[in-house]
Amino acid sequence: MADMPAVLFVCMGNICRSPLAEAAFRAAADRAGLSVTVDSAGTGDWHAGAPPDRRACAVARRHGIDITRYRARVVTAVDFDRFTHVIALDHANLAHLMAMKPAGSRAQVSLLLDHVPGRGGHAVADPYYGDASGFDTTWRDVTAGAAALVEKLQRDAS
Repeated sequence: MADMPAVLFVCMGNICRSPLAEAAFRAAADRAGLSVTVDSAGTGDWHAGAPPDRRACAVARRHGIDITRYRARVVTAVDFDRFTHVIALDHANLAHLMAMKPAGSRAQVSLLLDHVPGRGGHAVADPYYGDASGFDTTWRDVTAGAAALVEKLQRDAS
């Protein structure tokens, strides 16, 4: 029997995109009845230990999800064996993850939107420097990616 899926979502600071992806994926997995371990992390340490951006918390709350207890952390080499899937939110983070992935580690590394038909190779835009409307766009992207990834994991398990 295969290991239970374990998914890590990664962006730069782990306060905007990756916590939203984690929340959207948790919700999609729960709806599908998929048992999975989920977390998020950043490639940079600027916000380590901090809660998500208030605008990320607000958009998640509008969709019935509380992410205020999440705390930013930095991705580590150990994560590539703890998780079956390490999912980057953009190309810069994907390159960072590929460069730090230890040889022989088990994690499959990809972009989140690679799992959405017709969106392969696309990044989830970083809303940090914009206004709150950018977080709505990010939420739509991570929700689409989460749903597609849940479907993929269910197919892989059957």
